[in-house]
Amino acid sequence: MEIMLIVIVIKEEWGNSMLEQLGITTVTLDLPFRLNHVNCFMAEGENGWTIIDAGLHNTYTKAVWEEQIRGKNITDLYITHYHPDHFGFAGRLQQMTDARVSMSKTDAHNSLSKWNMDFIQELPVHYEKAGLPLEMAHHIAKDNEKAIRSVTPFPTFDHYFTEGEKVLIGRYEYEVIFTPGHAEGLVCFYNAEKNVLFSTDHILPGISPNISHWFGKEENPLRSFFHSLEKVKQLDVEFVIPSHGRPFYGANERINELIKHHEERLEETLQVITVESTVFETCERLFRRELSVHESRFAIGETLAHLEYLRQDGQCLRELKDGKWYYSAN
Repeated sequence: MEIMLIVIVIKEEWGNSMLEQLGITTVTLDLPFRLNHVNCFMAEGENGWTIIDAGLHNTYTKAVWEEQIRGKNITDLYITHYHPDHFGFAGRLQQMTDARVSMSKTDAHNSLSKWNMDFIQELPVHYEKAGLPLEMAHHIAKDNEKAIRSVTPFPTFDHYFTEGEKVLIGRYEYEVIFTPGHAEGLVCFYNAEKNVLFSTDHILPGISPNISHWFGKEENPLRSFFHSLEKVKQLDVEFVIPSHGRPFYGANERINELIKHHEERLEETLQVITVESTVFETCERLFRRELSVHESRFAIGETLAHLEYLRQDGQCLRELKDGKWYYSAN
């Protein structure tokens, strides 16, 4: 135990040393969820400061950013994807700093199309087809509705990232890498000189990123996630800076663990649907613990993502009966 503790401390010191070399300041914001924090980042370049991600829009986040940006010239705000804990405060932070906001075009569009009442009012219909009880479907839709307050006002999008584009984060140049899966338009930033990756929510230590089907045009997010993992694996990244948890060494080892986790989850899902099941029934058998409304939303989305991967891979069938989708293993 003592040896393990020493190793962990040394690794943390190495990680902090690397962040210092890169000129990166981590701004960790509390979240009111089981996943209780998000890491945002700041770095000073020749012309001013760049910020990566913004947190939820609430009074706590506002107070933290007021302290962090005081006396600083913030020129750029890079948003990695449209989920509220990354995108939410972007519009307000832009107003506070007059920074240029950059984001993938895909997730800029998703932020506008998913965080609005027209989309949210359609959700109960989708959830009912997934087999959710009517009351639960409306509770989860309401949870999405609450999210709108944590992402508005929307920013003005000044620039759309392109695949392979080079951007400055502090003193170093990074390549923009598109890594769809966790979010359709999620981007990571890679510096070849230091072999460092801002992995955002694509690769996380300790937990798997939520891979969900959100009833949109992204029909197979788990397949996209697998492809994105293989894409990053080719880089053989040494040092990973994630948006949740601490920086760590050895991206490929973690990528292999994530692939194995989802392969096992797919096999487990296939076993569940040897008996014809709705999405909700499958979800209840996969997630064997009590979930909050917020957590249920992600559990349903992840279950559907795994079912759709299996269906499109030819391993199961889907049939609409009495207004509900039923999945069954071949």
